Amino acid sequence: MTDSVTIWSEFTHDPRDPQVAGLRASDRDRSVLQQVLTDAYADGRLDRDEYDERSDRATAARTLGELPAIVSDLIAVKPAEPARTGLAHAGADEIHRLAVEAYQSDRREAVFGFLFATLVCTVIWLLATRDVLFWPGFVALGTGINVAKTVSRKSDIVANHERRLRKKQAKELGQPWKPWKPNDRSSE
Repeated sequence: MTDSVTIWSEFTHDPRDPQVAGLRASDRDRSVLQQVLTDAYADGRLDRDEYDERSDRATAARTLGELPAIVSDLIAVKPAEPARTGLAHAGADEIHRLAVEAYQSDRREAVFGFLFATLVCTVIWLLATRDVLFWPGFVALGTGINVAKTVSRKSDIVANHERRLRKKQAKELGQPWKPWKPNDRSSE
């Protein structure tokens, strides 16, 4: 017998989905359910009386919502996973929020890079040399420039992330990508 994921995908619509529970079941849907019952009977998981009773219920079922209860103890009947939409249906505010989160991640990385490199070099300087010249300052200066650049270019970085997210959104929707102005949120 095939696994429960495969079985649910054989229906015209997933009968576990509450949005389609009221739709009328087709002959194909009843046939899929009948095959599950036949396999369970052949495996010895149903006796003849249970098989007959469930087969009658499957044949009499009018809507998709009635079907999962008939096989709930034979295959997994957990609710269908909601479809992941990704960026396909994200609005301008959601795209902007994601872009700001990406910027905040960039900023965190820059700050942690600065702190880690400076700390490691300072410890090495303290343990190994203690020269008059504090050479870890050069490392701090180099990594600090990246932090300053990241903080001072916030709007440009957010706009670049928004552009990347919109391009990804257009790809998910199967539409050609059109560049847009970062401050133009009226298109949504």
